[in-house]
Amino acid sequence: MADARRRSTMQPASDPHGNVRSGIPVPATIKKPTSNMRMSLAGPALRAPYQTPGPGPNQRQSMMRSQNANSLLQSTTKPSYGRTPLNNSTRRGSLWAGGANLAPPSSSQTLKDTRPLRDRHYQTKMRQEIFSYLQGEGFEISMASLANIQGKDYRAIFDFLLLTLDPSHPLNHNNRFEDEFVPALKALRYPFAHQIDNKWLAAPASMHSWPSLLGVLHWLVEICKLRGEYLCSGHPTLQIPTDIPEEFDDPYDHCALAFDYFDQAYTVWLDLIDDFVEPNQYLEDRYARKNERVQTDLEEQIDRLNQAKAEYTKLKSSAAPVAKLQNENVLLTADSEKFRKILQQYEGRKKKLIDTIAYEKAELATGAAHLEQLKQEQDRLIEVVTAQNLSPEEVERMNTDHEMLSRNLEDLKQKIAETHKVVMTLEVNVTHRAEAAEEALDVYTHLLSSLELFPPLPPPFEDVDLTLELNTAISNPQLLLAGADIRKVIKPTLSGVAESKRSERASLESERIKVDNELDQLSLDCENVDEEIGELEKKVMALNEQADDLRDAAQQEALVANGEAARLERDLAHARTAALANGMGVKSRLQALQFDYREQIEKVSRLKEETVRAIIKNSHDIAIFKEEISRHLRELREFSEGG
Repeated sequence: MADARRRSTMQPASDPHGNVRSGIPVPATIKKPTSNMRMSLAGPALRAPYQTPGPGPNQRQSMMRSQNANSLLQSTTKPSYGRTPLNNSTRRGSLWAGGANLAPPSSSQTLKDTRPLRDRHYQTKMRQEIFSYLQGEGFEISMASLANIQGKDYRAIFDFLLLTLDPSHPLNHNNRFEDEFVPALKALRYPFAHQIDNKWLAAPASMHSWPSLLGVLHWLVEICKLRGEYLCSGHPTLQIPTDIPEEFDDPYDHCALAFDYFDQAYTVWLDLIDDFVEPNQYLEDRYARKNERVQTDLEEQIDRLNQAKAEYTKLKSSAAPVAKLQNENVLLTADSEKFRKILQQYEGRKKKLIDTIAYEKAELATGAAHLEQLKQEQDRLIEVVTAQNLSPEEVERMNTDHEMLSRNLEDLKQKIAETHKVVMTLEVNVTHRAEAAEEALDVYTHLLSSLELFPPLPPPFEDVDLTLELNTAISNPQLLLAGADIRKVIKPTLSGVAESKRSERASLESERIKVDNELDQLSLDCENVDEEIGELEKKVMALNEQADDLRDAAQQEALVANGEAARLERDLAHARTAALANGMGVKSRLQALQFDYREQIEKVSRLKEETVRAIIKNSHDIAIFKEEISRHLRELREFSEGG
């Protein structure tokens, strides 16, 4: 029964939403299981060395290591996830401590601390921020103690901040502080941990050690503040199921529900129950509440669609009344167009007749007035001739003079008409030029507005007013433009402004050329980074293939070894039976079989340990690769933002 219940390898359920907290299966060392015991899918936390919990009744042992290395994304509502075994502490193992055996990225070895740690004002500022945070968190310490700190006070502050960041960090107060200080900083990914000397902790308040140690506390305080702000932000990436609204579409909400389901199902599975009724029912009810309003809207839309289909079928089955209306509309439209054309013709005729009658009446009135004037002139001339009693020669001479004067009068009238035409033409030209001048002034004003040259101008032209106004009603041409003098003030000012703008444009062009060169260099660097990424991806794929091959080979060899071990157990049992039956004659054979059995067990253990080491190495290489890519992208973004 024990062999029937034993499960050597378990794979976790896949997360349909790509939950970052889902465990990655990693084979671990398998020891001979006892009855009623299953392996945990989460396994021990990432800390060395790997320990296998002691067997107990009705327990399921861990088969895989937890790969959730992001402590900020751990669920704060599931402290018992991944427990191995059931009677173990419900507090999750520290994930920060696992980094002690993982070397930080190579780039961190070359980082240089750019903070002015030896500046007095900066140290005062850091002490004040550390003191304020500790007081706010309930840690009792005075500013004097912080200014002249002792070793025990420094360790108390460091332990408090470390446990604030990672409450599950395995602190041992019996160990020397020098042995735990730097590994803890490396586990927290402190970027300048390689610059810390353990000898400084003997006298932390000394002149040469206090700036760096104060910088460590200030960095921890800043990280604690960021962690607190993040945990209190209510961001969906926290993946807290109780904060998910009834209706949601964010992928992180789906991830939170999926992880909560895995947690509940995993807990049930650890209790030797293979039917996940309650987790399934809870997840179904949760998504049913999410889709309730959508389902109601869908039903309403379906009812409206059915009603519209019925109405459409009814209208389609009967004759369309719009066809008759369309025909009548076409006829009426044609008749309306005809009547409109007839009315236009009659209106044109009426207008033309009215204009003709008015013109004829005006002509008649003009002709009658001219006729009456001629009659009066004739009567006057007759009276004048009768009164003068002139001879025919004098009359002829007077007629000749009259004709000459008439011709001169006609010439003068013609010249007056020509002069009038010239005056009209000049007036039109003046009007056009005035309009052109006004448009030019409008363009000039818009240019001043667009160039921001309205008063006050920038130095040294703050006393100059470049605005102009046109007054065409003034008779003096000198006063047509109201404003500063164009030749003496406006033109030199505009020339000065143009020269300054040209200088600025030249400097900006130089800057643009410099930025273009930097962008070209940056593009070249990006291409080089892409090539390096491609090579690293190829290496990662090769390492993954090697890991898969090693895992498959290890599994095959484990199966063969298990079979061999079972065969050896049977032979051993048979040998024991034969020894009891035949006495001490087969004791040597029994010992040989026992030695073979131990060798097989050691071989299986060695193969599994080699597989675990290979997978850890590959995972470490992948982590280094991701960290290197993140660093390159971060440097690229900082350079782009700085440019």
